[in-house]
Amino acid sequence: MSATPAECAPSLESQSFAFESLVAVSEQTTNVWSQLQRLLFLQDYNTRVVLFGAAMLGGAAGVVGVFTLLRKRALMGDAISHATLPGITISFLAASIWGFDEKSLPLLLVGATVTGLLGVSTILLLRGLTKLKEDTSLSIVLSVFFGAGIALLGIIQQMPKGHAAGLESFILGKTASMVVSDAQLIAAASITCLAGCSLLFKELKLLCFDENFAGSRGYPIVKLDLILMASVVVISIVGLQAVGLIMVVALLVTPAASSRFWTDDLTKMTLISAGIGMFSGVIGAAVSALYPRLPSGAMIVLFCATCFMISMTLGVKRGLLVRSLRRLKINRSIGRQHFLRTMYEVMEQKQQLGLEQSITINDLLPARSWSKNRLATIVSRSAREEWITRIHQEVRFTKKGRFEAERLTREHRLWELFLIHHADIAPTRVDREADHIEHVLEPEIVAELELLLIEDQRELPQSPHGFDHWKQTDDSKNGNQKPNGNQKPSAEPPVSRARTGK
Repeated sequence: MSATPAECAPSLESQSFAFESLVAVSEQTTNVWSQLQRLLFLQDYNTRVVLFGAAMLGGAAGVVGVFTLLRKRALMGDAISHATLPGITISFLAASIWGFDEKSLPLLLVGATVTGLLGVSTILLLRGLTKLKEDTSLSIVLSVFFGAGIALLGIIQQMPKGHAAGLESFILGKTASMVVSDAQLIAAASITCLAGCSLLFKELKLLCFDENFAGSRGYPIVKLDLILMASVVVISIVGLQAVGLIMVVALLVTPAASSRFWTDDLTKMTLISAGIGMFSGVIGAAVSALYPRLPSGAMIVLFCATCFMISMTLGVKRGLLVRSLRRLKINRSIGRQHFLRTMYEVMEQKQQLGLEQSITINDLLPARSWSKNRLATIVSRSAREEWITRIHQEVRFTKKGRFEAERLTREHRLWELFLIHHADIAPTRVDREADHIEHVLEPEIVAELELLLIEDQRELPQSPHGFDHWKQTDDSKNGNQKPNGNQKPSAEPPVSRARTGK
């Protein structure tokens, strides 16, 4: 039975709709690819202007941000940027009253600069004339100035002749509206800040790391501090057009914090921070140009945050992965040192008590708070590294393992003797205290301990704990004496060659 025309109509309509959807998707994909090509090859003049301005701003903010971060004034840029809003609104009102162009960017930035500097001065005065801490001063200035700016913005919106359309871009940023004059202003301000930081690099470095030493050497601390704060003000002002006053602090803080995970050298840290700032600015502005509905300031900040997450995870100096691997390596080294020293002490004690000198896994378990699995792992790893050899349940030193175990035991006992005779720590507690420090003893410290404590530096100091445990174990095996858990080790350590220094 053939279908009627009425039954075929919905099927034809659905096919037509599907075809139109495919055509629309294909046209959209082609359009995106065309825009991407134009973006990659910088074919549009406005794109070149925006990317150039964003790159210059990101690089200068990264450099200045390093010094503010090390100076522990990372939030100063946040307070300054919020303090610029009253200046913008006052300039707008003044231009409207006197008949000037209300949207003149130089006029608005002049007002922002004045209130920004006023905010910095207020912070410094509150910190110097009162007992308030710097974070409290920052919070006061940030909230008061920003509140005043919001109030003035509301007044502008209610004026019959005033129209505040466009002022919101200073709050959230609008990189896409950047013109040549804006990019030139950003470039001039960025080059000025970069030149100042380069010429005063040594002085700013000393200021950030040791302010008191810099003052004692005759450096003008107050002037250097004002120059640094002036750089922060300049970056905050020129960054209003790109990322807005709310997010400009991200350009000052995030690249600098990201570079901290990669190096300890200030020069390298500054270059890395500048690179991250430039990269985030260019990529954020490019994505915003490719997808116009995405705000450029937010995209720049998001790419800064992405760089920070990558640096925090993979940074070669302070990254989480490197720190975890370093901590694992240290823990394994400490476990190996404890194992070798314990083996040596067990062998030494059995030899002095006239017991069989073969060492088994069961002999080592009571010596420390090891579980069987933990001890088996340490034994397997030590055998792979050729510190010991293992035959079934018996373990023996290799040549290099015995030498290392004797060295570790010697350093441990030297530190025990020092704590007993010079730090007044009881012999019953000295072993735990020595465990906390013995793994970081330098050769120079060991040499000083030898000169201080023992006459013959070639001999191994005796243990200050005695051999009660092994005596009890041997007697209990022979059935002569029942072990007494309350028995305490001798209070006087057998150190005939130790100098008490008294």
